[in-house]
Amino acid sequence: MSEFWEPLRRATPARIGLGRAGNAVPTAEFLAFGAAHAAARDAVHLPLDVAALVEALDGLGLGTPLAVASAAPDRATYLTRPDLGRVPGADLDLAPGGAEIAVVVADGLSAEAVAKHAVPLLEHLIPLLDGTMTVAAPVVATQARVALGDHIGRALGARLVLVLIGERPGLSSSDSLGAYLTWDPQPGILDSARNCVSNIRPPHGLDHATAARTIASLVAGARALGATGVALKDGSFTGLLPGATTAATHDS
Repeated sequence: MSEFWEPLRRATPARIGLGRAGNAVPTAEFLAFGAAHAAARDAVHLPLDVAALVEALDGLGLGTPLAVASAAPDRATYLTRPDLGRVPGADLDLAPGGAEIAVVVADGLSAEAVAKHAVPLLEHLIPLLDGTMTVAAPVVATQARVALGDHIGRALGARLVLVLIGERPGLSSSDSLGAYLTWDPQPGILDSARNCVSNIRPPHGLDHATAARTIASLVAGARALGATGVALKDGSFTGLLPGATTAATHDS
């Protein structure tokens, strides 16, 4: 029976064909499940190393990164009061700088995802945006939910905000990064007005280069449409990217 399941196991991290010992799963599988659950819990509670992330982001050449915090004073409050993670904890000391895109790097529910994938993703993305839209110095946000980016984008006077945030860990993925794009960011905007590129976590999820191309295509589409969300489709504006040879047609 193990020969039957082996090819499928190589194609997915899902727990399949575990076997059994009496009325339970084998001890090794039970212990592996417990370890995965512990890793997911640790990812949720692990604090973001803000200093290390700021230093890494500074190397991108976009300007000196800034740090902000949500209204959630600690991790326990953040987990039980999602609403507080969506608003800033104090008046944002951010001044409009004329850039069109605001980049927010937020801990979300997995600081591990942010630490591993945010900077490599931006390293692939920034060259694709060259000559299309200007990018502001990154803002690092702690105890943050996606909607905190709307406040930051508005404070910076940006036309578009890109929020890179740690996604909720699962039992096979504790380091998944999500990227959310919102045109004309402002408090109270609906989630239907956003686009999301999720499961960015090579080698088991979306790789950095592919995610960057998808995000760049969405940025180009948002600029052309003046909107994000349900009106904008993934990959529809690949032809608007610098160096592209084939124009794509928007499918509404």
